[in-house]
Amino acid sequence: MSQPTKQFKPFVAPESNMAELTVKSILVGSLFGVIFGAATVYLALKAGLTVSASIPIAVIAITLGRKFLKTTILENNIIQTTGSAGESIAAGVAFTLPGFLFLSAPDSASYFNYLTILILSIVGGLLGTLLMVPLRKALIVNEHDNLPYPEGTACGDVLKAGEKGGDFAKTAFWGLGVAFVYALLQKVLHVIAETPYYATQQINKFFPSAKVSGEITPEYLGVGYIIGPKIGGVLVAGGVLSWLVFIPLFSTLVPPDVIAAQLVKLGYLADVAVAGGKGGWDPVAHTFADYSSAIYYAYIRQIGAGTVAAGGIITLIKTIPTIVKSVKGSVASLKAESGGNAGSIARTERDLSLKVVGLGAVGLILLITVLPQVPGDSILQKLLIGILVILFGALFVTVSSRIVGLIGSSNNPISGMTIATVMGTSLIFLSVGWTGQSFEPLVLVVGGMICIAAANAGATSQDLKSGYIVGATPRNQQIALFVGAIVSSIVIGLTVKFLDKPSTEMLSQGINHAIGTEKYPAPQATLMATLIKGILSQNLDWQYVFAGVFLAVTMELCGIKSLSFAVGAYLPLATTLPIFLGGAIRGIVEMKQKKENVQVSAEEEELGKGNLFATGLVAGGAVAGVVIAFIAGSSGGEKFLAAVSQEHNLVQLLSENGYFVLGTLFFTAMAGILYKVATKK
Repeated sequence: MSQPTKQFKPFVAPESNMAELTVKSILVGSLFGVIFGAATVYLALKAGLTVSASIPIAVIAITLGRKFLKTTILENNIIQTTGSAGESIAAGVAFTLPGFLFLSAPDSASYFNYLTILILSIVGGLLGTLLMVPLRKALIVNEHDNLPYPEGTACGDVLKAGEKGGDFAKTAFWGLGVAFVYALLQKVLHVIAETPYYATQQINKFFPSAKVSGEITPEYLGVGYIIGPKIGGVLVAGGVLSWLVFIPLFSTLVPPDVIAAQLVKLGYLADVAVAGGKGGWDPVAHTFADYSSAIYYAYIRQIGAGTVAAGGIITLIKTIPTIVKSVKGSVASLKAESGGNAGSIARTERDLSLKVVGLGAVGLILLITVLPQVPGDSILQKLLIGILVILFGALFVTVSSRIVGLIGSSNNPISGMTIATVMGTSLIFLSVGWTGQSFEPLVLVVGGMICIAAANAGATSQDLKSGYIVGATPRNQQIALFVGAIVSSIVIGLTVKFLDKPSTEMLSQGINHAIGTEKYPAPQATLMATLIKGILSQNLDWQYVFAGVFLAVTMELCGIKSLSFAVGAYLPLATTLPIFLGGAIRGIVEMKQKKENVQVSAEEEELGKGNLFATGLVAGGAVAGVVIAFIAGSSGGEKFLAAVSQEHNLVQLLSENGYFVLGTLFFTAMAGILYKVATKK
């Protein structure tokens, strides 16, 4: 472990008494946590992806602070610290807790209620921050030169730039406005088609049941630009393999009745003699209205689940040296802390007491044990859950912090850590004879809280790095993170439940939950449920899962990061294609800069007009999606949206293909604006 960097001087001196943890900063930060938390839930359930909220929150905080709130740089840092907790907790919740809906235990769906989601969100969020307290000195301070914490460093630079002057927030607000108007045209008035597609017929001799589609939303375009052409290309490659290779192949080789029987086995079709289900089965004609959807749900999702599971575990295995180093560093840090003199500690080095960490961990175990909302039939079962959460949490919080220090929060393999937790917990349950459906929700609780804790630990690490750079008081940041975790959790649970509310059309088809449908696929949560059911019941379609496993191995042998490819193979091509187009625009912009010999540093790239505009697109599109989902959550709102929709009129006027072309032209125009903004000097 490297020695502390003695030459480092924070922007605000340790002896300064500048305003920091104020009511104003906590309230504004909590508001941002609520907004970005809700937006992240929406994006994670739709695409299985998230983007860091710290930088956009910092940008907006600076603008509001300068013009209206008169905040200091340390107050702005508290605002972004409090707000970022919402985004990370929302990601952990959306990636796991909807799995309650997909488990085979009869009562598992009943745990998908507001109180249970709220409790698990708060416990997981507090755990992620709590366990980072003893790690801060080891990872943020002592490893300052070795662990860059990209988002944290960029956020610190944003805060310093804002203090010095500059009006770069206009670009982010411009992107937000464009996205909001586009979303109103698309999701309220339906002037823009939501998912244009082109599909070949099953009877096509050359290329049967192939389907190219795109959910042409501003948030997907923005996400693609932020993650760039390389990751965007790997994502869409997985989608191309599933939808333009596997599906046409399966449609040629597998008879329709066999596909229907597989859908019945998986619960997507009531019976082979009953019409409906995924793909629109016709038992009289023995055909599907949509073969590509039928094959996707019957086979591709299981292959994709195997690919995602293997990709997550491979990513985790690669970090074993990091895990060992992190654990050793944490132990050394605790020993050094216990021998220190608390009275002489500078303001910029004051953390919450280790007593708070110890008592907090015991308190969380007791909460899990006694609260009736947490699954478990006995005190012993719940106590074991609490202990496993603390043990896995201590390991993966350390791992998460170290990983995001190297590669950033957006690349944090929390899915891999959660898969490892789920598999480890399932094996522990099997070893003590806890098998069968009744134990499935217990495993998901452990996995869910670890996912939330690991996600929040990654975001907390970035925030503490920002604070270290600007000269914040760590203790104040840690308190702000606790507040942000609790406030955001209150709204995250509400958002998840509202998004899960089925439309009238869904109810008429016997669908009681919007999550798990094409509207909100919740890919990671579905995967967690599949693994838990398979391991505890020992009744998984392992042939498809292992095909996916070795698909991930093949990608790794080709030098490609398998987790991104795996997510692409699992998700619909409609999701990954527009993301790829956003990444392609980023690639074209970078090619132009290279051709013109324009040198851009990492800091300038984070604060570049393209990145800020793309962030606005993500925030605007996602927030609009949440608002519209809330409107659609009431019968009056649903009737209003149906009344103002122009889709029927436009299809009659232009035909369905013409309607799709019109939507594509709007999306092209938005992509053109993004390119123009990104190349503007």
